Amino acid sequence: MAKFRGVYPAIISPTDSHGGLNEEAFRAVMEDNIVSGAHGFWVAGGTGESVFLSEDENKRIAEIAVDQNQGRVNNIMHIGAATTAQAIRQAEHAASVGVEAVCAVPPFFYEVPDDAIVDYYRVLGEVSELPLFVYNLPPATGVNITPGLMEKLKDRVPQIQGLKHSGTTTRHTSDFVAMGMDCFTGSGSLMLPGLTLGACGVIDGPVCFAPEIWREIWDAYQGGNIRLAEAAQRKATDVQNLLLGVNFPASVKFLCGERVGVDCGLPRLPLPAASEETKAYLLGQAIERGYLPGK
Repeated sequence: MAKFRGVYPAIISPTDSHGGLNEEAFRAVMEDNIVSGAHGFWVAGGTGESVFLSEDENKRIAEIAVDQNQGRVNNIMHIGAATTAQAIRQAEHAASVGVEAVCAVPPFFYEVPDDAIVDYYRVLGEVSELPLFVYNLPPATGVNITPGLMEKLKDRVPQIQGLKHSGTTTRHTSDFVAMGMDCFTGSGSLMLPGLTLGACGVIDGPVCFAPEIWREIWDAYQGGNIRLAEAAQRKATDVQNLLLGVNFPASVKFLCGERVGVDCGLPRLPLPAASEETKAYLLGQAIERGYLPGK
């Protein structure tokens, strides 16, 4: 049985009134997610705004995640950066504080050949003995991790355990699984289809707001109850559409804050904040649809 499987919220990185990390809010959201059935976390990924965090902040959030988790579930810490040198430093730190695995987007901004991408992951893999996950996010990075490129990575980077597949070609999930990769689907609205293709679970930002719904999909599918899994997937897709429809990731930060009762702050600039009108809409819809019981 794979160690990395199930429901992994891409957790937010809450901010305080000065724009710095809000440790109290991060801990509250993580604890709520663990209690609600999360199997692990994708820390400081896209929803966690990692590319807008300083190197020190990325290191600190790894420390907080490990301390709050206390080994109960897995933390996959994103250490990807614009330069290989920074990614190495963040990987070394993540390993030193006790995360269970690391992950990284491929080199971005400048177009580089496949061999340079492989070398980047090879160097990151050699930093520690931790499992390494590739983060396939072509809309943001401009790099598509194809099955062909993944074969090269598998052959030359033995530390690679799998990937978060947020690429546009869903059928590649089967290809990655056939290679022996732990392949997480990167879209909460495609968890059930992904599982039928062999995916080991889901990683996405909206999951952070209502992980129990995606846990319903997981439990029903593992138990062979496809009708129940389909019903849960419809709910999950509804949550996904609500949160991705306006001001993501501000929408997730706002509703996570409403759920745990702690202000999770604003996104880092240049990401736009949610207006008061948008917040009222999100809150109203979440209450009306039953996603914030007791409100």
